[in-house]
Amino acid sequence: MLKLLKTILRAGEPTVKYPFAPLEVCPGFRGKPELDPQQCIACGACTTACPANALTLETDAGENSRVWQLFIGRCIYCGRCEEVCPTRAIRLSEEFELAVTNKADLYVRATFRLQHCSECGVPFAPEKSVALAVELLALNQNAPHQLENLRAQACLCPACRRRAALEHRGSVNVHYYLKEQA
Repeated sequence: MLKLLKTILRAGEPTVKYPFAPLEVCPGFRGKPELDPQQCIACGACTTACPANALTLETDAGENSRVWQLFIGRCIYCGRCEEVCPTRAIRLSEEFELAVTNKADLYVRATFRLQHCSECGVPFAPEKSVALAVELLALNQNAPHQLENLRAQACLCPACRRRAALEHRGSVNVHYYLKEQA
């Protein structure tokens, strides 16, 4: 009996004191997704990759905004949103205590302004996304002197950009003209 008692004392405590002491999580633990709105460009890659549809992206042209929303109640903590984010704006934290008394507290929202086309005035993309595209193009082309020209091209919606590309010295491409008439 004494031998058994010695063995038990040497073994230590088999359980953690979690509710009374903070729990240390393992490296790579996937907890609550957190968004850094300063880093996010509202591209929608995370919403496309989310298998549980916990992430949504809604565009409201009337309010000139795009709203990114996470519903933690649907999240399965798979980490796909973190993997596909091009700017690393979303990451899975180590926070796992997510109990709330109000369902509205399970929603995380961020609002982004939309870029308007310089020709027709239609909103077509988030301003941050257009700004990042211009910066990346300027870096890849190694032409900082053409930054204003790139910015002017990026401020056109896809339809106006297509129309401008098909016009040559004031003349219009016949095939494009026929498609618009139909």
